Amino acid sequence: MKAFCRDCFWRGEVALRRCPDCESPRIVAHDDLGALSIAHMDCDAFYASVEKRDRPELRDQAVIVGGGKRGVVTTCCYIARIKGVRSAMPMFKALKLCPEAVVIKPDFTKYRTESRRILGMAGELTPLIQNLSLDEAWMDLSGTERLHGAPPAITLAKLQARIEAETGLTVSIGLAINKFLAKVASDLDKPRGFSVIGHEAQAFLAPKPVGILPGVGPAMVQSLEKAGYRTVGDLARADTRALVDRFGSHGLRLSQLAHGQDARAVNPNEARKGISAETTFNEDIANRGELEDILAELAEKVARHARSDGLAGRVVTLKLRTTDFKIHTRRRTIPVATQTAKTLFAVGREILAPEATGRPYRLIGIGLAELIEADAVEGDFFAGDEKKALAGEKTLDAIRAKFGAGAVTSGRIFRARGAPKDS
Repeated sequence: MKAFCRDCFWRGEVALRRCPDCESPRIVAHDDLGALSIAHMDCDAFYASVEKRDRPELRDQAVIVGGGKRGVVTTCCYIARIKGVRSAMPMFKALKLCPEAVVIKPDFTKYRTESRRILGMAGELTPLIQNLSLDEAWMDLSGTERLHGAPPAITLAKLQARIEAETGLTVSIGLAINKFLAKVASDLDKPRGFSVIGHEAQAFLAPKPVGILPGVGPAMVQSLEKAGYRTVGDLARADTRALVDRFGSHGLRLSQLAHGQDARAVNPNEARKGISAETTFNEDIANRGELEDILAELAEKVARHARSDGLAGRVVTLKLRTTDFKIHTRRRTIPVATQTAKTLFAVGREILAPEATGRPYRLIGIGLAELIEADAVEGDFFAGDEKKALAGEKTLDAIRAKFGAGAVTSGRIFRARGAPKDS
C-alpha cells in the first residue's frame, strides 16, 4: 500500500489526485506508507474546539481560552491564530490583535472528560499509548495489522474519523518511523491533518530552523545560532564530536535528531512530569495573606487532580512571576508523597514565606512533581494526619461529584473569594 483515501479507506499502489471509489481528494500517499507504525495524535485547538462544539453560536467566531485581562492565552481557535494569537501570549496582546475574540475561562474538568473519551478509543487499538498532555499522545501500532485487518495507516485514519463522528472534535495524525518525526508530522497539515514522514526525513528536516528540535528552546536556539548552527541541516553536517565537546550529551542528541534518528520507544509507563495550577492576578499582589488565600485554592485544585488520576507527588513546586515578567520557581522534596491539599498548601506556604516580603507579584502557581502511583505507597503515606486529611478531602470529592464543583469549599477559599471573614 502506497496510497489510501481518508474518506472511504480505499487503498492502492499508485498516488491519485482523487479516490477511484468515492472521488474524494483526501488522498494520503507515501512510498513508506505500509511500513510505518509510530504515530502522534494531536487534538486540533482542543480546549477551544470543545467550547465551540458546546456553543454552536461560536462556530464562526474567534475564541480564546484563557485568563482575565492580565492572564495569558491557554489556547485559541484557528480563526484567532490567523490574527496572530498564540498560546502563552499575554491576554492584553491577544485582544489587541483580535479584539473581537470571545474569551472563555478554561474548564479542565470538561477537557479531561473529553480527553479520556478520545484516548479510550485509541486504547482499543493498541496498549502502547504514551500521553504527553490532555490533547496529544504517541501510539505504537507495530504488529497490529492482523488484529485490525489493515495497516496502521488505515487503522489510524479510521480512528480519526471515529473521533470526529462520536465527539464532534477533530485530531491530526503524524505517522513516521519514530516519535520525534511523528510529532513533527502531526503539525504539518492542521486541522484534520494526516501527514507522513519516511525515508526523506533528513532532507525534509535540513532547511528547518533548529528550534523545531525537541528540547531546543529560545535560549538554546541563541546558543546554537551563535555557534553557527541555524538550521537542522547545519547540525547534520557538523562533526558529532564537535557538538559533544561544545554541548555535552545534548550535542549527541542534537546530532541524532538532525539525522532524523530517535531510539525512544512509546512507553505507556513513562512518568508524567507533574500536576500544577496557576493564576495571573488582575492587579499585582504583595500582601502575604492574599497570596496564601490564592495558593490555598490552587492547592485544592492540584490535589483534586492528583486524586482523580490516582497519583501522588514527592516534590512541591512554587511558581511566582514578578512585575517585570520574570519567573521564579522553588522546589521542596517532602518526606513522603502526597495527594492532599492540606500537605500541599502547608509546604507551599512555607516555600512562599521568604518570597513574600512585600514585593508585588502578578502570578502564583503551585504543583506536584516526581509523581508516583498512589496505590504503590498507600500503607506509608496514608497514615496519621495525612490519612485523616485524605479521608476528609475524598469525602469532599464525593460531594462535589454529586452536587457540583461549587457545592462545598474550605473556609480559607471561601474567604479568598470575597465572603465576610465571620461568615
